[in-house]
Amino acid sequence: MYNCSVAENGTDLRWRNPAYSAVFGSVMILGLPLNAVSLWILACRHKLHAPSAVFMINLAVSDLLLVISLPPRVYFYATGHWPLGKMACIWITMLFRNNIRSSSIFITFICVDRLLAVVYPLRSRHLRTTTNAWKATAGVWTFVVVWNFPESWSFSRYLNCCTDCKCFEFSKPPWIWLDSLQPVLVLLMLTVNVVCTIMVSATLRKRLSESAKVNNKVNVMLIFIMNLIMFAVFFLPVSLVTFLKSWTSGTPLVCLASVNCCLDPLLYYFSFDGFWKRKEGVDTSIPCE
Repeated sequence: MYNCSVAENGTDLRWRNPAYSAVFGSVMILGLPLNAVSLWILACRHKLHAPSAVFMINLAVSDLLLVISLPPRVYFYATGHWPLGKMACIWITMLFRNNIRSSSIFITFICVDRLLAVVYPLRSRHLRTTTNAWKATAGVWTFVVVWNFPESWSFSRYLNCCTDCKCFEFSKPPWIWLDSLQPVLVLLMLTVNVVCTIMVSATLRKRLSESAKVNNKVNVMLIFIMNLIMFAVFFLPVSLVTFLKSWTSGTPLVCLASVNCCLDPLLYYFSFDGFWKRKEGVDTSIPCE
């Protein structure tokens, strides 16, 4: 059965809405140019010489999709009115939720790629190719799109039975078993990141062979630390709260989660030596001095 009551029993949330609108608006203003410029630099200057560049391009695309979903949210929280209909509400919600899923996977791919480059530099060369990277990213987007179909249908049923519900203001997740998959996915990706971080940290403390030489170990570890922060601060809390409680209860965390798209460009910077410089035939997979 669907709970078709208004979120929080009609509690007056007007004092919160300007804050939500300001956060989403700020993320939109910062996130659009940061990710657009990052996407241009990765695609045009680094020439996809490394698998990490492929994963980062797709991460930037995921963040841009999140950014373009924010103007309707800003309008809704600024005015309290939703003029675009139920289907627009569903797909804008999907864009946000897709960002958490795709970003968590792409960040994990970047983490695993760093692990292979540092810990298994020779044995992983046949795996760490741009072709395999594009195949992996195609699989991620297919997975995300397929996930959208049952979830969108569930949202549609919920909104159709709820005549007085507002967009983004739901009393509880409309399809409980499907909604539980997101925190499971995030926890799984976080576990992989933790394991990779431990293995790379242990490897960097040893004397590396010439094939795995890393001149700037600080940059390498910063990548892993930033990945863990992304999961601990932006992805996991909102996934758990919206599953355990309600979507309205998780709105502050939704605001916080949207900030991740403004911080991802830092990940690109620390992942490549001379991020702003054009790379011609150089493997930029491991940061160098």
